[in-house]
Amino acid sequence: MSWLFLAVAILLEVGATMSLRASEGLRKRWWAVPVVLGYVLAFGCLSLALQHGMPLGIAYGIWTATGVALTAVLARVVFDEPLTPTMAVGIVLIAAGVLVVELGSGAAG
Repeated sequence: MSWLFLAVAILLEVGATMSLRASEGLRKRWWAVPVVLGYVLAFGCLSLALQHGMPLGIAYGIWTATGVALTAVLARVVFDEPLTPTMAVGIVLIAAGVLVVELGSGAAG
């Protein structure tokens, strides 16, 4: 159950971040609703993942790494923002780092 809560937290956080970008720095005021709601619900779901036994280091590492990767790819697709080869390498390195932390914690497997 903790993995489901974490997945929902990631999706909500990415949705809120994409909404923040769409709001043009909250100049488009109505975007504040999905921004605030998304972040509040994302933290709530992260809290539920932790309550269901997921270690904080694992949850936060996966949340941030997945959030960075999804946000970068979606920003490229939706807002035509740059996603350079160097950025892609950075995303891969972040994911590899999270994997190493997860494997080192004994939580994987």
